[in-house]
Amino acid sequence: MADEPLVLGIETSCDETGVGIVRGHTLLADAVASSVDEHARFGGVVPEVASRAHLEAMVPTIQRALKDAGIAASDLDGIAVTAGPGLAGALLVGVSAAKAYAYALGKPLYGVNHLASHICVDQLEHGALPEPTMALLVSGGHSSLLLAPDITADVRPLGSTIDDAAGEAFDKVARVLNLGFPGGPVIDRYAREGDPDAIRFPRGLTGSRDPIYDFSFSGLKTAVARWIEAKRAAGEEVPVADVAASFQEAVVDVLTRKAVRACKDNGVDHLMIGGGVAANSRLRAMAQRRCEDAGITLRVPRPKLCTDNGAMVAALGAEMVARNRPASSWDLSADSSLPVTEPHVPGTDHDHGDGHDHGHGHSHGHAHDHDHFHELSKDNLYS
Repeated sequence: MADEPLVLGIETSCDETGVGIVRGHTLLADAVASSVDEHARFGGVVPEVASRAHLEAMVPTIQRALKDAGIAASDLDGIAVTAGPGLAGALLVGVSAAKAYAYALGKPLYGVNHLASHICVDQLEHGALPEPTMALLVSGGHSSLLLAPDITADVRPLGSTIDDAAGEAFDKVARVLNLGFPGGPVIDRYAREGDPDAIRFPRGLTGSRDPIYDFSFSGLKTAVARWIEAKRAAGEEVPVADVAASFQEAVVDVLTRKAVRACKDNGVDHLMIGGGVAANSRLRAMAQRRCEDAGITLRVPRPKLCTDNGAMVAALGAEMVARNRPASSWDLSADSSLPVTEPHVPGTDHDHGDGHDHGHGHSHGHAHDHDHFHELSKDNLYS
């Protein structure tokens, strides 16, 4: 284990400031500072508020992760950071912090893809990913089916949402039911007391002529809202638990049906589910049953690793180091629409300013005259 890559990962794509430390496939620390309470009164994430929260939380969260892992920053083999997709301002805070730490420490920098990180985090739970892996990623911003022959270099999108993502639909339905924000956990909780067959809500994009791997939850969200409005207009009480259960059943039915079909169609015998909605209890149960019936092995990380976190970024960063992938350039920037086909963002200049190649076969000497600054930074910040 001692010779496996030791990597710190920084995640700031939305409202979670996540810092994780991983050695190989072993999780050493997973520190998270969430600003969700600051967004709750707005009913959704406010980008400017999220960015400011990341700024305030970044250094304390990194320090907490290093302490939890029992290591010094100088022990690290690399720094990984989410370069996209996500909220542009929030991403910039993480990328800027990662570049500063990597530069001062003289460590390689890896800008990685948020979605690929959600897949790679399962290695911390169940060991190395099978190749290829079929992944169903479901969150507030994404509903995607991805085929990953190589998580560091080859991720292929099979299907995605054409409108509202699953998590977004959960939030909007919870708002109509006056259940607060975020909607996923509270809908799940109410649904346990309700009847999933009480109301037959529509299953989007499941017709014979519809795209077989794409998702649509906007129509479902609208159908639920209209059903609730009709009840209220008639002066009747809205059965919140039944609405929650029936809505959740419609979402989970579509997600699992399409994921299992994608596995069968592509000859893949493993399905990995990730993203915040993967913490949903009904999704886990239905996926388990349908995968067993189809002879497919289901891999789902524990709920804490499904939501946005630094551990997933560190996991992908460690895999990049282990497979000798090129580090990112110093001109790495945030890309709010970074495609999943780019698991990481390499650069043409892999020199990290300390005259060492960090295992990537590049050594161009000192590209920057910052020796004094570099040593001063280490002494003051990382001793």
